[in-house]
Amino acid sequence: MRTWRFREPSAAITSLARRQADVRPWGDWLVLDEGPGFKVKRLHVHPHARLSLQQHHFRAEAWIVVAGIATCQVGTRSWLASPGETAHVPRCSAHRLANQHDEELLVIEVQWGAETREDDIVRLADDYGRAGVA
Repeated sequence: MRTWRFREPSAAITSLARRQADVRPWGDWLVLDEGPGFKVKRLHVHPHARLSLQQHHFRAEAWIVVAGIATCQVGTRSWLASPGETAHVPRCSAHRLANQHDEELLVIEVQWGAETREDDIVRLADDYGRAGVA
């Protein structure tokens, strides 16, 4: 007869149990994974909604469009991104993600840097009255 021994859950499993999520005026986000120096989020943006024009002091980001059409703004450049396309957001650059279409937008956001805290945000402009608020 085989004896089964209990083992501690792996870091990946305990990470799943501690997922962070939030609902925002533009949609919602869910942390899929995180560790020292990185965080992976799923962003869901409602039709005709957009995130704050913002910047981060301690992290860079990459966006991967999964569904819908994203309007990506990084610095002075703005462009449309379709499923499978990506955008790179350097640390300290002004950036915004928007959904100007009738379909829902789904984006995977990968953050990396010295800090990936939610309060590392400077809102430069915001449709919901949150500019300057973390």
